[in-house]
Amino acid sequence: MPEGFSAVGPSAAGAQASVVARVVELAERLGMSRDEILDPERLSAESGVPAHTVRALLDGRPAGESDLQARFLQRFELLRRTRLKPNGRPYTQQEIADGAGMSRQQAGALIHGDRRPTMEHCAAIQRFFEVHAGFLTAEDPEALADCLRRTEQELLQRLTGAEAEAPSSAGELQGDPLQRLLQDHGVRGIAWRAAQLPSDKHRDKVTEWLDLLLENVRRDDS
Repeated sequence: MPEGFSAVGPSAAGAQASVVARVVELAERLGMSRDEILDPERLSAESGVPAHTVRALLDGRPAGESDLQARFLQRFELLRRTRLKPNGRPYTQQEIADGAGMSRQQAGALIHGDRRPTMEHCAAIQRFFEVHAGFLTAEDPEALADCLRRTEQELLQRLTGAEAEAPSSAGELQGDPLQRLLQDHGVRGIAWRAAQLPSDKHRDKVTEWLDLLLENVRRDDS
């Protein structure tokens, strides 16, 4: 195992299938197609996962680079190719070294795979390219699932804003039980916060807490 790395967590394939369904549903409500929201090239650029691996994972096939060093090199190369300077040119080796607080020789060794990266190296490079923690190291299924969850949150934010700006008719509210519930009972804030949780397991925990709270309230009122 490369120096400084800890063991990677379990595969996020199950969570991925669930979030894909939610993302597609939200996209459809915003008038977006499945192909648009699940575009492999876009997801690849945002997650660091190669586009061919994204396609395989979305199709439900096992895929991904298991070797951490190889994964790091894939993600680093993608960053250099997709995160460009304002003038549209890639950052030079010296610019990356200066921005990440390392020597040009260190940066070159990491770029060419001649040196194993530490977590400190990864954190510095991720800060320089302004990507989230774990971009360079997460397992491919986990990285894609995290990217899809961020997409879900963005779509929820857009949907919430769109629904707030577009007044619904009484007939539409009657035909949409979820919208009627959100409006009549003021639970949009709770739903929005729950949707931002990273997994269904966390959302289930919120449901348990709410059930417990409701039981206590009913007991107090009786």
